[in-house]
Amino acid sequence: MSSHHIVREKQEPALLIIDPTGFDPENLGQLLEWSPTVLVSDDAVDYVESLGIKIDFMITGKEMALQPATRLIPTESDVLGDGLKYLVGEQYPSVNIIDTSFKLKDYALYADKINLVIYTPKLKIFPVTSGFSKWKQSGETIHLLSEISELKSTGLKPVNESIFETEKDGFYSLVFNQILAFIAEEI
Repeated sequence: MSSHHIVREKQEPALLIIDPTGFDPENLGQLLEWSPTVLVSDDAVDYVESLGIKIDFMITGKEMALQPATRLIPTESDVLGDGLKYLVGEQYPSVNIIDTSFKLKDYALYADKINLVIYTPKLKIFPVTSGFSKWKQSGETIHLLSEISELKSTGLKPVNESIFETEKDGFYSLVFNQILAFIAEEI
């Protein structure tokens, strides 16, 4: 049995690094494990280059010196939006995003066009559809980041109206009326 894997372009999620401040380098290493296409904001370029990471695309409105083979995605001011537009236009099926914060409005337009996972220093954020279920250990925290009407959950006990805790080792599930909702797990 061979341990060699052929990774085809766009098979693995792209990695869009907006602001890696406070993000655990070990977690970054795991996201880079399968050599994804790497897109970086101009603010994050120095840090990413200092780690020796090959940058495929830089998203910037500035004149900057680029690594050999790094291509430019021009932007006026919306680095995240322009990066996501590029990935959707190039038919990437999914993207992991590293940023220091999460604003629902920045991602809502893209959630049905590309699979999104957003990492902040403390949270892993992703959209789910009604009927979503996942296995977690007892005592794990789940954050609801979307306003959800008529939420029905199993395997969760409320901490407050937007934070829940898993009751025991096993599956939890969420059922709601919206097309999708964003949730977060602590990392």
